[in-house]
Amino acid sequence: MNPFEQHIHKYAELVIKVGVNLQPGQVLYLGAPLECAEFVRIIVRKAYEAGATYVQVVWDDDAVTRARFEYASDESFHYYPQWIASSMEQLAESGGALLQIDVPNPELYDGIDNAKVSAARLAAATARQKYLGYVRSNKLSWCLINAPTQAWADKAFPELPYPERIQALWEAVFHMTRVDQNDPVSAWQQHIQSLKSLCGKLNEKQYKKLHYKGPGTDLTIELVDQHVWAGGSSLNQAGVEFIANVPTEEVFTMPRRQGTNGTVSSTMPLILSGTIVDRFSLTFQDGKVTDFSAEVGYDALQSFLETDDGARYLGEVALVPQDSPISNLNRIFYNTGVDENASCHFALGSAYPFNLMGGTCLSKEELLERGANISMVHEDFMIGSDQLDIDGELADGTLVPLFRNGNWVEA
Repeated sequence: MNPFEQHIHKYAELVIKVGVNLQPGQVLYLGAPLECAEFVRIIVRKAYEAGATYVQVVWDDDAVTRARFEYASDESFHYYPQWIASSMEQLAESGGALLQIDVPNPELYDGIDNAKVSAARLAAATARQKYLGYVRSNKLSWCLINAPTQAWADKAFPELPYPERIQALWEAVFHMTRVDQNDPVSAWQQHIQSLKSLCGKLNEKQYKKLHYKGPGTDLTIELVDQHVWAGGSSLNQAGVEFIANVPTEEVFTMPRRQGTNGTVSSTMPLILSGTIVDRFSLTFQDGKVTDFSAEVGYDALQSFLETDDGARYLGEVALVPQDSPISNLNRIFYNTGVDENASCHFALGSAYPFNLMGGTCLSKEELLERGANISMVHEDFMIGSDQLDIDGELADGTLVPLFRNGNWVEA
C-alpha cells in the first residue's frame, strides 16, 4: 500500500478499535455519505475483523435530500418515519453501536425556504426524542467522525485548484485525528489520559461560575451544583469505553439552566441544518436568550431558537485552547464537529445528563429541578479566540484565571 492507503486503513482501524470501540458480537450501525463508499467498505471490513455480528450501512446522498426540499409538498416536512426512530431505539436497547461519518454540506439548502428546513428538523427531533435521550446519556457506544466530500473540500480549501482539494482535506483529517503519527492508537490513549487529568483538576475545583470576556463577549455562566467535567472518552451502560467525537480536544460540563447572563459573540460560522449562520451574537438574561443578531443566516438562527423552550438556554459549556492541533491549522472547516474542537464553545439546547453527578439516573423532571436544560435539540457554536479570557469563580467568590488570550493558565 502507498502512504495514503496506509493512512486510510489506520484511520478505519482507529475508529473501530478506539472511537466506537466495537466489541465482539455487537451490531454496528454505520451512516455515511455515498461519496465515502470506498472508506466505508474498509471500515466494514475492520468491523467484521473486530467481531461484529452485523454491520448495517445507511447511505446519505445530498442530491436525494435536496430533491425532497425542491419538490415535496409542504406536508412532507412535518413527517418523519417512526419506524426509523424505532429502529434506532432498538439499536440502543439491544446493545448496538453507532458510527456516523458526519459531513455537512454548508450550501445544501441554498435557496430553500427556511420554514421547510425548520419543520423537517422539528419533525425528526420529535420522533427521535427517546433515541436521542439514549445517546445523550451514553446508553450505547457512539462515535462521530469525518471524511472528505467534494462539497466540504470546496468550502474548506477554496483557494486550491479543484483537483487538489479532496487530498488536502484528507491530509487535514489525518492530522487532526492523529492518524499521521506512527502509532495513532497509542497517541489517542495518551491524549485521552491528558484530557481526563484536566477534567479531574476541574472537578476538584467545582467552580461556581465562569466569567468570559473578549471582543463582543461579556458573559457569566453559573454551573450546576455537583457538575461533572468530561472529555476524551466516555463509558456506555455496559462500562465499555468509547470516544463520541473523533477528533476531540474539549473538556465540557453543564451550565445551570437559568444561570447565564450577558452577551456572547460567535467567532466562527455555524452550520445550522445546512444553512450558514455567521457573525452572530446572543444576549442572555437569567439563562434565556432574550435578544440576538446575525449578519448571515438570521432567519435560520431565529427558527432554531423557536424549536422549543429549551433551545433558548445553554446545555453545554466547553473549553478548548487556541494552542491545539485543529486550531493550529488556522483554517475554518465549516464543520461543527471539527471547528468546535478548535475553539471554546457553548451549546444551545439539551444538556448531557452525565455532566451532573448521578444525572443519568434522573428523569427529565428531576434533571430540570437540578438545573439541567431539556430540549429536543443540541447545537454547538464557537466563541473562542486568541483574545478570550476566562475566570473561574470559586464557592467563596475568589476568581481564578483559567484562560488568558485563548489558552489555559491553570485548572
